[in-house]
Formats: sequence, structure tokens, C-alpha cells
Amino acid sequence: MDLEKKHLLKLANMQMPFGKYQGRVLLDLPEEYLLWFAKKGFPKGELGSLLELMLEIRINGLEAVLQPLRQGRRAPKL
Repeated sequence: MDLEKKHLLKLANMQMPFGKYQGRVLLDLPEEYLLWFAKKGFPKGELGSLLELMLEIRINGLEAVLQPLRQGRRAPKL
């Protein structure tokens, strides 16, 4: 997936549509969950590509780049 602004905006604002973390913004998904997908297989299509990109961003410690792209949402306090 090309690293385009639209993809970064989606990572910062799109909600997980299913599963244990349904409703949580992709940026806020735990690393363990992303690693689980890496092991079991990412979903097909755009969601899978975004989750894979989110894992790469998380592994490289670049989440702060996405924080300013949030639209009216604050990061949850963990």
C-alpha cells in the first residue's frame, strides 16, 4: 500500500468494524492484536492493508505522526 495521506487519515480515524476491538480506532488497536493478525493473516482488502500498515507504524514507533490527524477524538488513556 502506498503511504498516502488518505491512508494515514483512515488509520487515525477509521474504527475497527468487527472483533474484540470493534469500534476502536485503528490507531488505538493494541500491538498484540496487530501481531495476532500478522500471524493468522490480515483481512482481505483495504482493512487488511491498513492493519498491516498500522503494525509497521507501531513497530517503528511512528504513532505520533498520526495523532494530529485525529478528527475530534482523543487517544484513550491506557
